[in-house]
Amino acid sequence: MTDELEDNPLTEETEARLMATEGGQMLLRAIEAHGGLDAWHNAETSSYVWGFGGGLESKMVAHNRTRQVFHDVLSMGGEPAPDGAQMVWDGTDAWVYPDSLETNPRFMATTGYYFQSIPFILADPGIHYEVLAPALLDSVEHYLVRATFDDGVGDAPGDHYTLYVHPETYMVNALRYRSTFGRGRPAIDENMSETLLYYKGYVTVDGLTVPSQFEGYGFSGGVKGDKYYEAASSEHSYTQPFDESRLVMPSSGARIATMPDAEQ
Repeated sequence: MTDELEDNPLTEETEARLMATEGGQMLLRAIEAHGGLDAWHNAETSSYVWGFGGGLESKMVAHNRTRQVFHDVLSMGGEPAPDGAQMVWDGTDAWVYPDSLETNPRFMATTGYYFQSIPFILADPGIHYEVLAPALLDSVEHYLVRATFDDGVGDAPGDHYTLYVHPETYMVNALRYRSTFGRGRPAIDENMSETLLYYKGYVTVDGLTVPSQFEGYGFSGGVKGDKYYEAASSEHSYTQPFDESRLVMPSSGARIATMPDAEQ
């Protein structure tokens, strides 16, 4: 195996799309700092242990092109998960096994994957970029670029993500976001409540530089609030095979999750 990356045909199209706007150019600089588009496009899968502190922890394998993902659930709330516990997003349905597992797989099956995959995943089609005024992050002025989504992109097109890009390294040091899962598309208000998520503990694996520690703080009116969650990832790999048989739901004992508005 050589250290040279194979040119990927997706890269040329993605670069052209990002270069068309100032915000896209800023995102591309960040992607290059984290390993580049070729490294991302040549990585068929993402695999790691990902977990919220005191919450769900799982070993996941995600397909980076289809975005299908399967999890072996390891623990819930600090307690070992039942033997054989699984969570899956198959591209159409999200399910969890056993059905007694107290989590919403429609939300949780891809949340860790998306956080872990920034900035690369924000280069997808259907995303718009806006450069905002620079802002301080821990006394260092960072570039800001906000990503918003077309209708029909994912389960929460009303989400938005603002990246804090270091002015010298172009690494993403934090992400400010608003989750709108099940709430449509609320208007963007500069004084709205958001989460400021720090990206820490960067490691380089298979040519991609990715975080291993996350800290989430409240954020409102331009002011950082208290820390209210932590998360961590480990055992990173971008070369694991993807076992499509893991997407098949057991014939009994599993539960499919629907969107919140569909349950009302």
